[in-house]
Amino acid sequence: MDDRLFQQLLNAFDLSWEGYRKVRKGVKKRIGRHMQQQGYRELSDYLSGLDRNPRAREECERLLTVSISRFFRDRHLWDILEGRILPALVENQPHELFAWSAGCACGEEVYSLKIVWDRLHLNHAPLPKLKITATDLNPAYIQKAETGIYTPGSLKGLPADLKSDYFEPIPGQRRLAIKKFLKNHIDWKVRHLLNDPPERPFQIIFLRNNLLTYYQAHLKRKAFEKILHALTAPGVLIIGSHEALPYLPPDMQPFPGYSYIFLKKGIPI
Repeated sequence: MDDRLFQQLLNAFDLSWEGYRKVRKGVKKRIGRHMQQQGYRELSDYLSGLDRNPRAREECERLLTVSISRFFRDRHLWDILEGRILPALVENQPHELFAWSAGCACGEEVYSLKIVWDRLHLNHAPLPKLKITATDLNPAYIQKAETGIYTPGSLKGLPADLKSDYFEPIPGQRRLAIKKFLKNHIDWKVRHLLNDPPERPFQIIFLRNNLLTYYQAHLKRKAFEKILHALTAPGVLIIGSHEALPYLPPDMQPFPGYSYIFLKKGIPI
């Protein structure tokens, strides 16, 4: 499948060529295999077949998802969360704190947050309960996240003390397992970010490297409005370090020095 045909496929799902440009090689291979499984050689026939077969279309959409992550991706983000933002939220929410990882992929972001939260106990005890809703369109990603087993590449750059404190080696393998206590209070769900986001309010929403990267502009805005509706005031929205919002709501402001962190009114930081 050449780039011209791949763009046609992306357009059929309202997805962005610019978002997929650097990761298209692996995605093309997955789609090529799916086309063969469905018995199609031509993209036009494949797209027509997807229109007639909702299950095949759903599978194609899952195959178009991208999982590129690692623990503590964008390390400065996690430092400012631990040092300033989470302590400020704790002051406003003494009993329970709710976070949503929207497009959680294989769970590295979710467990990074749990590690930071555990470290906060050293200086801010007692803490409220942290409850995380983690959603992704791809059930294979959710299954891997629930299992909590990772290759060394996912832990690249992680300090040795964090590895020893929060991961366990698997005998006879190079992979590491997240320690069981970090799995508490995480609700993993297969959800479509555009069609069925969680309904409860959240004080923290991670919207990193998915919607704002891979979807076309009209869908970004529509989904973004739903996501903002789920964010409390005070609240924190975190996007990818190379992403931009479709628009800046009047009740939100960027965190000084961090173009990818946005505060919804009322956080004294």
